[in-house]
Amino acid sequence: MPHFNSTAISRAEYNPKTRVLSIWFTDGGGPYDYDRVPLFVYEGLCRAGSKRSFFNTYILDQYAAR
Repeated sequence: MPHFNSTAISRAEYNPKTRVLSIWFTDGGGPYDYDRVPLFVYEGLCRAGSKRSFFNTYILDQYAAR
């Protein structure tokens, strides 16, 4: 599970069997689990220069969270 050097997201974990993306935020929030996320979205988050921007654009309102 990668840890990020980001002001917004501290780490993320992806389960390819369930397609659940778990995200921990730097403010101590999390994990938040996002359902039915494709692997390429997780990989994009890991590669993104700005984790916050990627999250806001490609995850936040695109996938159900719990």
